[in-house]
Parts: sequence; C-alpha cells; structure tokens
Amino acid sequence: MEGRPKVAIIDPNTLAAMGLKQLLQNVMPIMTVDTFGSFAELTASQMDSYAHYFAAMNIVLENKFFFTERRRKTIVLTLSLDNASQLSEFHSLCINLPEPQLIRALLALEQHAHSNGKNLPPMPRVLQQKILSDREIEVMSLIVQGYINKEIADRLNIGLATVITHRKNIMDKLGMKSVSALTIYAVMHGYVDINTI
Repeated sequence: MEGRPKVAIIDPNTLAAMGLKQLLQNVMPIMTVDTFGSFAELTASQMDSYAHYFAAMNIVLENKFFFTERRRKTIVLTLSLDNASQLSEFHSLCINLPEPQLIRALLALEQHAHSNGKNLPPMPRVLQQKILSDREIEVMSLIVQGYINKEIADRLNIGLATVITHRKNIMDKLGMKSVSALTIYAVMHGYVDINTI
C-alpha cells in the first residue's frame, strides 16, 4: 500500500522474524513489514525505503557500517536483557521474553520514537472511529491491566455475566483473539498507560 511506512526485519531465524512481524503489525497497523533472512536479501530490495530496521545482532555486527549510518532507524534484536551484551550506540529489543513483556517493550520503543503519532502518517479514518461504548472501554482497560472477570465485576458494580458479555463484544468488535492484541490496541489508542500493564 502506497504511503505506508515500511519496516524491515533482517533475521536468519524465520520463526522469530515471522513472530516479530505479527507483533509489529499489531502494534503499528499502519506499517508494512517486510522480512529478510539475510543482509544480501535486504540489499536486493530498496534498502533505503524503510523507516526502521529490526536486525539480528550478528547481521548488525557483520554490516556495521550500513547500520551505524542508520543508527536512529535501527533496532538491534538481542537475546539478553543484560546491558553489557547490547550495542551501546543502538536501540535494542530483547526478543527472548514472554509475549506480554515483549509487547510492552515494543510499545515503549514506539512511544519513545513516535509519541502522539509524531513522524507517522495519520491513522486511516476507520481506525480513528470510536468502536467501543464507554462501558466496554472501562472493561477493556481493566482486562489489559490484568484483572480477572470477578474483579472487574466487583470494581464496576456489575454482574459477572455482564463482564463476560462485554468481554466477548469487545473482542468481536475489534476482531481480536488475545489479551495481548487487546493490550496493544488499548495502549495505542491511549485508553491505558503503558506503565499500568
């Protein structure tokens, strides 16, 4: 699609690249995400058409000149949270985390670079519309903060069956199947502060 920012994932681990692509498309639905198994595959494409490069550590080390020149656009994929094992001049993302923590790290990176949508094209109008009712937004907010159905019912003074119905309606309206996807939606739309999840 024309006009969409493009992101490149360069990682020889196909499964890791596919999983990260799915998460990135959830976090940033307006992005086009391309995956490459090697730096040679990236060079065969329009390599400077990408807004960001998510690159495996070994790819960055083997092609340091290219990525150092694009340091502000490069996120190094690491397997360790240890700062000593990360490249200090680059942003890093540890991909060896449970899904909720990885999503939180991606959202933190996105908010750091693009808070309030800076440097991004406007969201398509269909994504800007208010889809959920006020009560559904309240329920969604509590779900992504980790509350279980009974706790949500108690906090909002509604019945357990009502919470379950709201939960089902929220997932159906947004076309989501997991709490992780719901968390991304809630943070990206400003319904929940990333620090509360």
